[in-house]
Amino acid sequence: MASKRAVVRQSLPDVIVADLRQRILSGELSEGELIRQELLAEEYDVSRMPIREALKRLDAEGLVVFTNHRGATVTQHSLDEIAEIFDVRMMLEVDLFSRAIPLMREENVAECERILKEMEASYASGDIAAWGPLNAAFHGALYVAAERKLTNQLLERASLQSNRYVSMHIDQLNQSQHAQQDHSDLLILARQGNVEGAIEKLRSHIANTKRQVLEHIAASRR
Repeated sequence: MASKRAVVRQSLPDVIVADLRQRILSGELSEGELIRQELLAEEYDVSRMPIREALKRLDAEGLVVFTNHRGATVTQHSLDEIAEIFDVRMMLEVDLFSRAIPLMREENVAECERILKEMEASYASGDIAAWGPLNAAFHGALYVAAERKLTNQLLERASLQSNRYVSMHIDQLNQSQHAQQDHSDLLILARQGNVEGAIEKLRSHIANTKRQVLEHIAASRR
């Protein structure tokens, strides 16, 4: 973390949070890595105040563990905790999807299709870091018609955590084509109004992703 990183001088904590979040989600900042405030301040060429604010916000998101005088460490979840994150996702998403499908309109479908095209382009261009955020955006677009604000807020944090691990390992997992097919199938079933089929597909999609991620992380940590 020696080279300078230019940031816009307005809303510094927002800009720094967004950049640090992306670096964590992409795996550039690895699990358990110590992030010191003074080094970040030098790297971003700012005072420690916006750095401290940014780290506190990332702590609230569960991406780092912040300590006032030491800085922060990138959160490292146990395998059981990672499994729980995916279980929480499944519980929330199944509820949202079942409520959203009968209420979906053409504009909801069009937005899902737009995101799917972006996902295809991001993987084709090698922009792996964009996959996690786009994955979260696609799933969110599937459920927006449900208009369940509180549930979506709960899902946002679980998705941030799970997509972190998906983003870190998507290139090693080499499952993007399979995931894209799952996403396409989910949208087709939703458009048909097939709630039961869509829910079953969603359960298997999340369960398969959970299994693959856990197997890969367990192997990489040994």
